[in-house]
Amino acid sequence: MAPAGIGDRVEGLHAVAAALAAGRVRRLTIERGRALGPLLEAAQGVAVTEVDDVRALSETTAPQGVIAECEPIVPHPLKALVARAQPPSLVVLDHIEDPHNLGAVARAALAASATGLVVAARRAAPFGAAAFKAAAGALEQLPVAVVNSVADAVSRLEELSVWTVGLDAGAEESLFGCDLLSEPVAVVIGGEGGGLSHLVRERVSKLVHIPMAAGVESLNASVSAALAMYEVQRVRLSASS
Repeated sequence: MAPAGIGDRVEGLHAVAAALAAGRVRRLTIERGRALGPLLEAAQGVAVTEVDDVRALSETTAPQGVIAECEPIVPHPLKALVARAQPPSLVVLDHIEDPHNLGAVARAALAASATGLVVAARRAAPFGAAAFKAAAGALEQLPVAVVNSVADAVSRLEELSVWTVGLDAGAEESLFGCDLLSEPVAVVIGGEGGGLSHLVRERVSKLVHIPMAAGVESLNASVSAALAMYEVQRVRLSASS
């Protein structure tokens, strides 16, 4: 069965503006008295309902006076995600459970020119309003694949000639200068607290760590994703110069 679409409900100014630009918005609910002129100009032809306080209807704590009901984004099959850009540079999330982390990772990955995001269908953060708000429009542009098993997806990526590099604090090799980053690659980032799952750790092509100053235990997922994907960009630009 194909995975259901994502992003059918979006809240917050930046996230709603991005969904409007993508042509996905079916209906807007806005708060009376809000200065939403530019947003409403972009919403020509979209049904608009006014209410006294959108927070009574919102999923997030700060919807900024606007909620959008949207046409869902259909996720890509993993093989199609790999084929969208050559060489691919993907981010794989091994059961990130906080939707704010999911959105922040998407935003960081897109900024660093990642070509796709792979996430689990279960035991993972939902692609709801909180994730789209934290992504600030990135999930409108960054292609996503939703998989049943991250470990199986890692194996499938290897079959598709994509190297998989797992971030692990205990790994001997550093992320910086990793020789696989100039190749088709997927950087695999573990969940909050537990890091990479045992099976994923066993299946990735290589484990690397992000060098950190003494006394610093870990970085959050979005910072790790940004560092990893900018290192992919640095290595590739160096190789092409």
